[in-house]
Amino acid sequence: MLKTLKTLCIGALAISATATAAYAEWPKDRPIEIVVAFAPGGSTDVMARAMQPFLEKELGAKTVIVNKPGASGEIAYTYLSQAKPDGYTFSFINTPGYLSMQVQRKLRYDPKSIQAVARIVDDPTAYVVKSDSPIKSVKDLIAQAKAKPGSVSVGTSGVGTDDHLAMILLEQAAGVTLTHVPFPGAGETRTALLGGHITTGGLNVSEFAGGDLTTIRPLVTFGDKRSPEAPDVPTAQEQGIEVFMSSERGLASRRDVPADIRAKFSEAVKKVVDNPEFKAEAKKLALPLAYLSGEEWEQQMPKRLQSFQDIWNKTPWVQ
Repeated sequence: MLKTLKTLCIGALAISATATAAYAEWPKDRPIEIVVAFAPGGSTDVMARAMQPFLEKELGAKTVIVNKPGASGEIAYTYLSQAKPDGYTFSFINTPGYLSMQVQRKLRYDPKSIQAVARIVDDPTAYVVKSDSPIKSVKDLIAQAKAKPGSVSVGTSGVGTDDHLAMILLEQAAGVTLTHVPFPGAGETRTALLGGHITTGGLNVSEFAGGDLTTIRPLVTFGDKRSPEAPDVPTAQEQGIEVFMSSERGLASRRDVPADIRAKFSEAVKKVVDNPEFKAEAKKLALPLAYLSGEEWEQQMPKRLQSFQDIWNKTPWVQ
C-alpha cells in the first residue's frame, strides 16, 4: 500500500513538474492563436491585425489571427471554450453579441467558461447609405419606412449584434417596421450596400471614419454624444430618436487558463494600448480606444446583459 502511494505521489509530482515546465516556456514555444469571430475586413479583424505586431513584441512570441465567422460570434466562442486551457488560444469577444446570444438561444458553450482579459474599444454603432441615396437623415429613413412598411432594409453583422439591436430599438422608438438582412461581417454589409441590395448598412464608426467616403454617407451614430472620430455625423438623439448602441471589443480566454499566464497576457495588452505608436495607428484607423481591465469589463456586463434581456422581453428578435 505504501509502495503504491509512493508511486502515485511520484507520478503526480512528475505531471506537475511537466505542466510547470510547459507553462514556464509560455509563450515562446509555439504561436498564440487569436480568434476573430467575424469575417476579414471588419472592425474587429482590422483591430486585431493592427495590434498583432505590437502584441508580439510585448509577448516575445508569434501570434496567428484566425477568422471564425458565423452565428454572430458563437462559432468562435464555442471554439475558444473547447480549446486547451494552456494560454495558446485567445479570442476577441464583441458585445452586445457575446451577451445578447445568451438571451436569445441555448448556446453550444457555457459563457461561464470564458473570462474577459481586457476591453480595448467602445465603438458607436452607425447607419450608412450609398452616397447617392435620397435618404439624407435618420428622419428620412423613418419617413420612407412609414410610407412603405418593410421597404427599408438594414444590413447588419448578424442576429443580436449591435447594429441589429439598434434596428430593433429604432423600430420601437419610431413605430416602423424594417427588414433585417444579416451578413457574416461589415465587409459583406458594405458590399451589399454598394451593390444596391440594401437600403442602409449598420457599421461601427471605426469602419468608415477616416476612410473613403466617396461611395457611402453616414446618416447617424447611436452614441450618447458625437464620436470624436466622426464629429460631423449627428447622433440619433440629436435627430429626436432616443436610441443608444455601441460595440465593445476586447480579448478573452478560457477561465481555467492559469492565472499567471492570463495576467502576463493582460499586461501585454495594456502595454500595447498605452503604446504611443499603437495609439497613433489606432487614430489612423478611427479606433475609439476605451481600455478596461478584464475584471472591470466583467463587472459591467451583468447590467448590459439585463438591458438586452429587457429588449428581448419587449421585442424578441428571433422567433
